[in-house]
Amino acid sequence: MNPIDRRALLAGAGFAGAGMALAMAGEAHAQSTSQGNAAPESGAPRAPDPTARHRIRFAVIGLDHSHIYAMTDALIRGGGTLVTVYAPDPAQFAAFSRRYGDVKRARSEAEILDDKSIQVVASASIPDLRAPLGVRVMRAGKDFLSDKPGITSLPQLAEVRRTIRETGRKFAIMYSERFEVRAAVKAGELVKAGAIGKVVQTVNLAPHRMSAASRPEWFFDTARYGGILTDIGSHQADQFLFYTGSTRADVVASQAGNVGNPKYPRFQDFGDMTVTGDGGTGYIRVDWFTPDGLSTWGDGRLFILGTEGFIELRKYVDVAGRPGGDHLLITDAKGSRYMDCSKVPLPFGPQFVSDVVERTDVAQDQVQALLAAELVLKAQAQAKPPILS
Repeated sequence: MNPIDRRALLAGAGFAGAGMALAMAGEAHAQSTSQGNAAPESGAPRAPDPTARHRIRFAVIGLDHSHIYAMTDALIRGGGTLVTVYAPDPAQFAAFSRRYGDVKRARSEAEILDDKSIQVVASASIPDLRAPLGVRVMRAGKDFLSDKPGITSLPQLAEVRRTIRETGRKFAIMYSERFEVRAAVKAGELVKAGAIGKVVQTVNLAPHRMSAASRPEWFFDTARYGGILTDIGSHQADQFLFYTGSTRADVVASQAGNVGNPKYPRFQDFGDMTVTGDGGTGYIRVDWFTPDGLSTWGDGRLFILGTEGFIELRKYVDVAGRPGGDHLLITDAKGSRYMDCSKVPLPFGPQFVSDVVERTDVAQDQVQALLAAELVLKAQAQAKPPILS
């Protein structure tokens, strides 16, 4: 499996406890304070990658989703030094500090925003809090790295774009199903090299395991996480834009709803969407129906169709029997072959740190990142309920 095991991140971290206490009593939109986060099985990076050219200082605000571990690891690999963390929940902070050592605990968000030595703030707070935090971070003169979904409404998106224009700061979104999956990195290299000709279509299948008993209360509230297309679908929209090279795109059709979990009426367990762009078309299906018999949290697959061949990724598991994840299969004029991508380097961290220092957009194109968010927000807004006969 990947060195950053996403099942360990999701199933083992950040979702303990059925209820959600609030960081500030009586405030419905305060940060969650009832979940402790467990670190993934692999250890934290001890030093930057050899490819890291720069050094920065960064802070973390919000540990409500366990993706914060992969985000923090990526920044350390890129040359970042973790300076301080603001986490109202003592259990979350304790778990985080066990992984990263003697981390300073900030007394408030303002303490971090006022520290001029900090260049980047990373956050995996509750989804609907991320964009407003990012705006505050950018207005404090820092760049922002958000867990996905970074934005949960179109008004938030408009404010983020306005703040980027006014401040010149970065609002990056960690689409980890591309940045932190080695097979996805390799697929990008192959597409760029023209291995399958011009990309025509992407098909993303993204099943997830629900594990309801371990989820916090906000997980079941579409107002907090934005809906299934906004949340999980943001990964897939990012991949569609990246692999097709689309700079303009729109939603053709979308569905979202609750088809199998009546106990949680504000939760969405199934969604799909069809998208089209100036570089190709895409189909995306997301769900929370991974059965308990699967060895990992989801059998995520990506199919990339080109004019001269096609690629299939089996990102996290091969149900046919190959061990681990990061499986890539490619078929072209020469035949079909398999690639084990488990040793492919992950370039996002070093590239992002360089982007922060050099003011470039190598790790993530800012316009594309927000276009992916726009696509899923539009798809969510126009989604029809699935019809089951």
